[in-house]
Amino acid sequence: MGEGPVRVALMNDYAVVLAGLAHMLAPFGDRVQVVELVSQLPVESSVDVVLYDAFSRERVVGPVEEELTGQDFKGVVYSWHVDPELVRDALDKGIAGWLSKSLSAEELVASLERVHRGEVVVSPDPGPEAPVKQEGHPGQVHGLSPRESEVVALICQGLSNQEIAERAFISINSVKTYIRSAYRKMGVQRRTQAVLWARERGFLPSTERRVFE
Repeated sequence: MGEGPVRVALMNDYAVVLAGLAHMLAPFGDRVQVVELVSQLPVESSVDVVLYDAFSRERVVGPVEEELTGQDFKGVVYSWHVDPELVRDALDKGIAGWLSKSLSAEELVASLERVHRGEVVVSPDPGPEAPVKQEGHPGQVHGLSPRESEVVALICQGLSNQEIAERAFISINSVKTYIRSAYRKMGVQRRTQAVLWARERGFLPSTERRVFE
């Protein structure tokens, strides 16, 4: 392990989510250097750790699994949930850490440093009511909570309520609750209206790469 800050790439399907996470880590540039933000593309930079923000994708499967495992870097998941089933499945696939979004920026940085040192780091489960410390998600400027935004983003991708529940790892009743509260804030009543509203405000995944070297 070389000297200097941990070189980190941030990965998620949504550029605004990556921007929020990068902003959270920015004050700790002497310890963690964000060298790449990547949406739906492979990481190109030489990095020590890839931090995957699980907004809209809680499970490590498909392209996410392919990108985060079997590489020279260590893959870490940053998630709302610290569910034993999710964590166990990810660790079995070679993920080096599962970090809660309830962590402060300082705690997140310290966890990334531990992963870089060779530890497998799993955050304690903060419980379902723990606040999310990260800022920056689709719909934030319109008053939507992170969870409401995630559900609306998945609606935009054409998923049914049951598919959203499975993808976001929440109950079907929770999905319906988030939809009702989001619709009130959005001023819509039907799914087609919600999709139109959300697509006009950047709720679709993007393919993008930003390198900071």
